[in-house]
Amino acid sequence: MSQASGSYHHGDLRAACLRAARELLEEDGTAGLSLRAVARRAGVSATAPYRHYADRDALVSAVAAEGYRELAEYLAAAHPAPTTPDELAEIAVAYVRFALEHPAMFRVMFAEPCDPDNEERASATAAISEYVRGIVRGAFPGADPDALSTTVWALVHGLAFLHLDGKLDTSTPEIVADQVRAAVRALFTAPAAMPQGR
Repeated sequence: MSQASGSYHHGDLRAACLRAARELLEEDGTAGLSLRAVARRAGVSATAPYRHYADRDALVSAVAAEGYRELAEYLAAAHPAPTTPDELAEIAVAYVRFALEHPAMFRVMFAEPCDPDNEERASATAAISEYVRGIVRGAFPGADPDALSTTVWALVHGLAFLHLDGKLDTSTPEIVADQVRAAVRALFTAPAAMPQGR
């Protein structure tokens, strides 16, 4: 039995394509990611992926949506319901750790063009956004949840890319965690340290 017929026998072409896309991403980043390469890796005909993905952007959107779901699980595992700035800092550490452990996936999630009409990706992105708002509401019940969640996400996301791009020390997981915790704490302690206007 050929590999192609084996893939169809299991009846999950979509999952096989996503798995192949992720393998290609880990090996070669986005440069090697195409529907043709995914078909080769999955052992199916060159046209088979088009049954589920209209084009490369649709495939990238599906991979990114999978990444968003995994990120949400990763963050929830770090702390299910943070209510203090220190617990929020642990979520931030987990976010940066996810980026460093899955650099190609993280870049696909946030730096790759995608299909703007892809409901799966839009839904997964909205879930992450709501998750961040929810933890900010829990930790800072008196704050504007939209403004503060945007601020927190921007800070942590920036830290993730600064680490990914080698602008901050990534020599050990402990150093990364300490840098992230310090940045988050600085954000929340800065207002108290600022001189009050007269």
